[in-house]
This record gives sequence, C-alpha cells and structure tokens, in this order.
Amino acid sequence: MTKNILIIDTEGQEIIREIAIIDAQGKTIYHAFLEGHYNNENVRINLASLVEIVTNLEKILPHTQIICHHAQHDQRILKNSFRQAKKAFPPVKFICTFQLTKEKYPDFSNYSLGYLSKQLRLKLGGRFFQESQAHSALYDARFTNLLYNHLSAMNTKNLSQYPNPFSSNRVDNPFQNHLDYNLLYQSQYQGLTAILEQIKNDENSQSKGAVILGVAGAGKTHLIMRIAQNLLKRNRLLFIRQPNNSDAVFYHIYSRVLESFSEKVPDTNRSQLEFLIAHSFIVILTEINQNINDDKITKIIEKLQDNSLSLYSLLGTENTQQYQKNWTIIEKRILNWWNTKYSQGGYSSEILLGMIKFCRYNRQDLKDLTRNWLAGKELEDEEAGKIGLKNWTDDLSREEFALSALSVFGKLSLLDEPLIIVFDQLEGLGYTQNKTTLESFGLAVKEVLTHVPNSLVILNLFPETWQQFQNVFDNSVIERLSQHCFSLNHPNQDTLKDILALKFRDVGLELEKVFTPQDIKHILSQNSIRSVLNLASDYFRYYADNIPLPKDNKQVNSSSESSLTSRIDVLENTLFQIRDLIKKAELPIILPDPDPIIDPKPDEKLKKYIEEKTAFFTEKYYQANIITDSDDIGKIINLVDILAKIEPNIDRNQLRLNSKKIPEHIAINNQKNSLVIGFLHMGGAGFTRRLSNFNELVATNKQMTFKLFRDAQENIITAKVGKLEIEKLNNTNNGKFILMEQNERVNLELIYQLIIDIQQKDVDFDMGRALNFCRDNFSEDHLIKPLLTTFLP
Repeated sequence: MTKNILIIDTEGQEIIREIAIIDAQGKTIYHAFLEGHYNNENVRINLASLVEIVTNLEKILPHTQIICHHAQHDQRILKNSFRQAKKAFPPVKFICTFQLTKEKYPDFSNYSLGYLSKQLRLKLGGRFFQESQAHSALYDARFTNLLYNHLSAMNTKNLSQYPNPFSSNRVDNPFQNHLDYNLLYQSQYQGLTAILEQIKNDENSQSKGAVILGVAGAGKTHLIMRIAQNLLKRNRLLFIRQPNNSDAVFYHIYSRVLESFSEKVPDTNRSQLEFLIAHSFIVILTEINQNINDDKITKIIEKLQDNSLSLYSLLGTENTQQYQKNWTIIEKRILNWWNTKYSQGGYSSEILLGMIKFCRYNRQDLKDLTRNWLAGKELEDEEAGKIGLKNWTDDLSREEFALSALSVFGKLSLLDEPLIIVFDQLEGLGYTQNKTTLESFGLAVKEVLTHVPNSLVILNLFPETWQQFQNVFDNSVIERLSQHCFSLNHPNQDTLKDILALKFRDVGLELEKVFTPQDIKHILSQNSIRSVLNLASDYFRYYADNIPLPKDNKQVNSSSESSLTSRIDVLENTLFQIRDLIKKAELPIILPDPDPIIDPKPDEKLKKYIEEKTAFFTEKYYQANIITDSDDIGKIINLVDILAKIEPNIDRNQLRLNSKKIPEHIAINNQKNSLVIGFLHMGGAGFTRRLSNFNELVATNKQMTFKLFRDAQENIITAKVGKLEIEKLNNTNNGKFILMEQNERVNLELIYQLIIDIQQKDVDFDMGRALNFCRDNFSEDHLIKPLLTTFLP
C-alpha cells in the first residue's frame, strides 16, 4: 500500500544525470546531479555519485505513489540506475500525467509541459512554462505537480477542488504572466505607447520621462506587465527595483538592466539582449557594406537579411573554422564602425566587444563568464583569456563603468527601438534613513535621461512619494518627468466586477454561482484593486475550505453619519456569515459542511506570504542573477536600520584599514555583541587582496566576530594564495569564511523583499512582528536567522 505521493523528474539517457523529487505541496524532498557527468561540469551544488543517489532513493521511494510526466521514461532511468548500482528497485506505483492528459484532452495537438502550461493556464511564480528552463529536473517536476493537481481537480465538482482564482493577485515584475483586463487603464497604456512613438520619431532621439501615480495595489506594475506582453518583441523593457546603497546607484541600475536583458522574449528562446544585438548589428553591417561594399560582409548580410535572429544559427557551427571566421569579421567591422562614430574614449568599446563575445558563444560556461565580465566583475586571468577579453581590475570605477554601459545600450537602441526603463518599488527611498540614497538616485535619473538616448524612463510611485521626490530631485529632472504624469484612479464597480468575473472564468467558474450579491457588494467596497482581489480570495477560501473570513478592520468615524454607516457594515459582515450558512443549499456547487467559525490565527497571512516568497526565490535562485557585494551589503544595512528602530541600542558603522580596499561590510553593535558581516563575491587578484586586508582587521579587532560571505554560485577560488587567505580566516577564533548556499540566499532575498513590501504597503504586516516571525520560523542558515536572533529584543 502506498503511503504518500511524490512527484519525480529525471534527466538522462540511460541512467540518472539529474533527479528532483517534490511532495504534493511542492516542497523539495531531494535534488541531485550525477557527479562527473559531462553535462554537469558547471554544477557546484547537490553533486553526488550514482551510488550515493541510489542509496538516498532507497530511503525515499519504497511504497510511494510516483507521479511523472512520461512515466515510462522515468521508470526506465530509475531502474537502470538501481541496476548499475547493484541495488534492488523498491516497490512503488507510477502514474503518468502524459497519459492522463491524453485521456482528459484527446484533441490536444501536443502534450509537452510547455504546451499544456499555456493551454491549461498552469503558471509557476506567475509565469507559464519557460522553454529555456525545460529539462531542469526541479523545474519540470514542479510543473508536473501543477498538471497533476489540475487533472485531480477535474475528478470532482466540489468547489474546494478548484484553484483559487485570486491566489495570484500581485505582479512582482513585468516579465510574469497574469490575467489582464485590457480595458482597465487603457488610456494610460495608449499614452505611454504614444510617447514611445514620439521618441522613435524624434530626430534628436532625446529620452523622455513619465511618472505613473497610484496607491498601493492600484496596478502600476501590472500596467508595465501589459506593456511587456504587448511590446517585448519590439522594444526592450528594463525593470529596476529600489537601489539600497548610495555609493553604488549606477552599478545597481546597470546590474538590474543586465538581469532584465537576460529575460526571454515571449514565444522565443532568445533573450532581450540577443534581440537588441541582432537587430542593431544587421543595421550596422548594412551601413558598412553600403560604404565599402565588402564581399565578406555581403555574404553575411544575405544570410541574415530575412531574419536578423539567424545571426545565432546561420553563421556555422561553433568551434568550426567558418563560424570563427564569420564572427571575427563581424567583430572587427562593428568595432571599427563604433570607434569611428563614437570615438574610443571610456569603456564603451570594451563593453561593446563584451556584448559581441556574449552573442558569439553558445557554450553556457563561456556565456556565464562573459555575463560576469559584462557585470564588471574581475575574473581569474585564465577565465578572461578563455573568452578573449581584457580582465577588469579591482581599481575599476564601477559607477563610471555602469553609466558608460547604459549609454552603449541606448546608442544600440537607436538602430532598433526605444528602450523602456522602469523604476519600481521606490517608496522605501522616502524613509529618513535612505535620504542619501534618494539624493544619489535623483542624480542617477538625471544622468540616465541625459546620457542614455532613445529611452522612455518611467517611475512608478505613490502620489505622496512623488511630492516628496520633487523636494529632492533637480528641477530639470522634475520638468522632464512631469511632462507625462499618468494617474491610476480607482476603477468603478462595473469594471471591478468584470475583473472578478474574468478571474472566475479563467478557472471554469462563474462569479454569480459562487458569490452572492451581498458578497460581491462587500468585495467591491474595498479601496484598491488589490484589496478587492484579496477579499475575493478570502471569500473563496471561506466557501471552498471553511477558512473564516477576516475581521472587518474598518475604523468607526466620530461623526454620527459615518459611525452609523460603519456599524451597519460591521453588522452586515456578521450577518453575511450567518446568512451564507443558511443559504448554502441554494448554491449550484456542492460545498462542504462548515466547521465552526473561528478567528484565523493572526500570523496565517504572514506564514502564507513567507511560503509563497520562499518558493519564488527558490525558483529565482537558478536564474541568471547578477550578484554584487554592494547590493548584498545594502540589503543588510537596510535590515539593520529597521532593527535599530525596534531596538535603539543597536548602532552600525564601517571599519577602515588606512586606504586599503576591504570587502563591503557593516559592523553591528549592541551592549552585548559586536558583529561584522561582509561580502566578497568578486574573483581574481581583487579577491585575494581584499581578503588579505580583511584578515588584518580580524587580527586587530579580537573583540568582534567577523563573518565573510561568498555566494556558492560564484566561481570557486582556485588560486593558491586566495585559498591560503581563506584558510587563515577560518583558523582565527573570531572569523569565518562562509559560502552562501541556497538557504542563505533565499532568506536574504526574502527578508529584504518583506521589508520593501511593508514599506510599499503591498502587505499589511507590522514590521516588528514580521521580523520576529522570521526569526522564529526561518530555516537554519548562517546569515539572517543568527542576525535576527542576536539583535532582535
């Protein structure tokens, strides 16, 4: 008899190359890569021998029900692996979602996870299945779980078996896929696209600014998502969250721009950067050929003229002589064209060369190295040699470098389409502790508008935050942004009702058959779109799962009229629950008998938030993220500033070692503890030099505890001197060199996002209570949980 359900995906041809196991709730049970396999050369975590993998599976698999997509393939791989390890395969039961889907939907033309994701609207982290992540075992297993849950829900008409239509009501970034009611804010959308046309037709290609104003939950990021969905095949959209380090605002902007350029253009397997470069390079090569009529360039253009993206497929096979010859010609001609048009000053020529190399390489390890180089990271000299680029040094001015790189993107866009640069989640800059960062950000916006041509720069803000920013920004910036202000006013009730109905239709239900007219009236009375959707979600959970409705938190006004109205609302809300229990039999959908109404635990929503964000950042961990010391220390400083408001005895400062460069760090002190947290993600000689200086600080400050973190996804330090410095630090009594594994990274990103969301009013949590909850409920790590445990009262 099976004791539980496991969802499994294996990758490999004969035996396991990669395996992922999750439970029915989506929690990762086991994830491993076969050590020594040629496809796993760049994997540095969860490596194990075949014997180790099979030994672990022996403990997990017996008497389970295993869900797979293409179960016949996974069963063969598992049994072959056990056979090769000389182990007996345990008793299990396999269920194939591929076959189940064919039975339920016999007319579908395809049964791949990617196709089914779009047909059945199955989304992970707000996105449909991304082909670029296909054949990642953990990713495929999670979509297999979504598919199995969908198929299981079809076996019953009970409302509890339907997905909550309102469970995903927030757009975290514009590259996600959420249901969109196109009539909402259509005039604002058309206004923004009209500005793009103005920029495109401007002979001077001058960048323009715009401000989108709306309260929390009004749909500002959702509007940007609509722009991305409709325009991403033509325009490049770059999404930049709030900067957190006043000394590295340009570098923060550029790092987020690089991450945005890594996003795939919908319905293609090419990134935004690859689109920009392909389109602009063809224009450059055509212009060159008109002037010099080069036979070699003519042949390349003839291959590419019908489809510029064929730049990546029609120039030969990588590592062949013809392929290298074609790319060398392109590289030489384009660099000559650039240096003639824009001169050779600054970093621009080197950055352009790095972009050419990024597109030239198909091997993922070379692409990763080039991406790190483009991020301004110092590599090992051997690594820089592999990609044919001059290594950066620790003396690189990253702020100057970042602005120069942004300017290059703008100039390339002159040969493509205008850039859309969006700054979002900025409300935290209005807090007193972030005044210096806000001032630096204002200067950065001015420089972007001035030096990055052919761009629409958008700020998403609360109306009151925009008023605050105008007291800080340069008048020229205010004038350029104020020319185009778009207010997202609260929709009327008919529009809100249409949105609810659209959400219900998306899961195969009807609004009026689930909610009563009184329910709908109460839901529509909320003051923002997100509040409406949140309350609709509460009502759905109440009907589907007997989870009590939250208490009505409306404040009673002192005036007699508003007081009476509020009291009636509270009374009505109570009567709704009584009436609904009586009238449940009238609903066309069979509902379970309700349990007694009990007030939900106050931390229930916070717990759900933590679970959802943990899943989101776990998924994001495997994407192309630009990790920087300045960004990570900014997140810690942000957290410490919050802790200092809760516990006044906390203070922070930074240590110095004459004029020597040391890792980005912060020293945190209270009456009992003194802790230094630092980050050192760079490589090359800069790593060794800064770590050596850090070790001096550790030796001369024995009363302090030092923790120096390096992300496990960064390249392994192989240099003999660097490894020796690591060993020195670990041999001290008060210092430790720690690799940031997935758990540390997820917890850091999660708690920073929690702080931002509270400041943005995206969630209604008390800051102190939320941080205490994280301290008590976070999984064990070496960074966030110890920090909260040490410094929270």
